[in-house]
Amino acid sequence: MQSAAVYKLLTEEEWKAAEQAGHAASALDLADGYVHLSTRAQLAGTAERYFAGKGRVKLLQFDSQAIAPLRWGPSRGGDLFPHLYAPLEIARAEAAWWLEPDQGGVPILPEEI
Repeated sequence: MQSAAVYKLLTEEEWKAAEQAGHAASALDLADGYVHLSTRAQLAGTAERYFAGKGRVKLLQFDSQAIAPLRWGPSRGGDLFPHLYAPLEIARAEAAWWLEPDQGGVPILPEEI
């Protein structure tokens, strides 16, 4: 059985900090005590809601089994989102992209995901 991918979006500033630290954590992650992740189906909504107007954004893809254990918690509209209660090591990313914003400032997701 193939495991599902989960995704982490980071601003350029957050990515620079992640490269130095070896793990990714946004201010929201630090405040909430866990790393917020998205499934593929949730990714566009996360990009639009939290990253519009932030300029270029880094997208990291992880194998959900490789960073387990994930816990699933309710968020927007009761949808369950993956949360990681451990450091998100950027070296475990399966793929990474720089996302440029569209005319409305929303990051454009890569076609291959």
